[in-house]
Amino acid sequence: MKVVVIGAGVAGLGIAWRLARGGARVTVLERASVGAGATSASAGMIAAAAEMGHGDSPEAAFARRANGLWPDFAKELEAQSGVNIGYRRNGSLMVALRNEVRRHSHSAENPGAANLHAQGADITMLDGETARAKEPMLTGNVAGAIWAPHEALVDSQALCRALAVAFVRAGGELQSNETVVRIETDAGHATGVVTPFKTHKADAYVLAAGAWSSRIEGLPPEAVPPVIPIKGEILVLAQPAGARLPEHTVWGNEIYVTPRGNRLLVGATVERAGYDTSLSQDAQEWLRKQSNGLMPSLEEWEIAEHWAGLRPASPDGLPILGETAVKGLYVASGQYRNGILFAPAVAEVLSRLVLERTADVPAFSPLRFAGTKPDTVSVIETPHKGGEWRTGF
Repeated sequence: MKVVVIGAGVAGLGIAWRLARGGARVTVLERASVGAGATSASAGMIAAAAEMGHGDSPEAAFARRANGLWPDFAKELEAQSGVNIGYRRNGSLMVALRNEVRRHSHSAENPGAANLHAQGADITMLDGETARAKEPMLTGNVAGAIWAPHEALVDSQALCRALAVAFVRAGGELQSNETVVRIETDAGHATGVVTPFKTHKADAYVLAAGAWSSRIEGLPPEAVPPVIPIKGEILVLAQPAGARLPEHTVWGNEIYVTPRGNRLLVGATVERAGYDTSLSQDAQEWLRKQSNGLMPSLEEWEIAEHWAGLRPASPDGLPILGETAVKGLYVASGQYRNGILFAPAVAEVLSRLVLERTADVPAFSPLRFAGTKPDTVSVIETPHKGGEWRTGF
């Protein structure tokens, strides 16, 4: 079986790797460089409890499934690629400050914590003193926290490099800087994808182009995935000499902070700004203000980097995974800010669907949108001018 995958982010490469290992002949076509979209821009957190809270939904179940797959996925990927992806279970601390305890969804006084326990989540409720003992950099204004020890993180940029190497070693063909401009169809079936260089023919096609998934021409309206870009900006703070990095990922004060090497990532803003990835001074100032409010000593840390990326969002906020109205064309998009978390489960679901025709997440079917146009997506509101941002990448 021959398969063409459009997009070399974590979703496209993960699916392609699994397909190649399953015996398919796979070509990945990427419009830019490997992982150049949302994957490399992400902070690399694998945080089912922090992202999904106490939700009892198909998405929350999928998050828990993916979280359970990650340890073996990481081990196998590193063995096949020889690349250290920095996967480790460092735990998440979800903090509520005293001035926000009544409205904070992760407050230790919130009954949602009890619901997490009821669903089998391995979490512990901490008072403010215990939370500060676990992360001494926290402000004294901490009212309480939820501790999720099995949350993890990964170096998202190393992850993409590893997936690319493992995929090629499995026999796959990876072509960067080759933009798919049109998908050809005939009698309701996908028949080829067109780039500026050639037309690629295959038995099946997987559209995993992230925020650009709705931009490819040639598809009938009912098969276009209604995905829009949601901009997110992240700051990277340099660790001063003698300073201690937070050991865990900490969520609070409308942001998160997470360690990567000897630096600290602070994120992330959420803005509906089309395909604009320019950096905003307002975003930088807001992230600094919120991080200083969460960990006051960060005021002395210098900004080492500042970047932006585009997350793919769907109308209902759920992933889009499965075969489209065009036979032979599959979509893996709409993961929004959970592309890293979902990666092993997305690779498993899509590869099985293509190779075995086995579908097991009907709630994520592309057919649920019935031709919804991307410009009608309203799941995310644009923040007000001046920086009323919402967190997450």
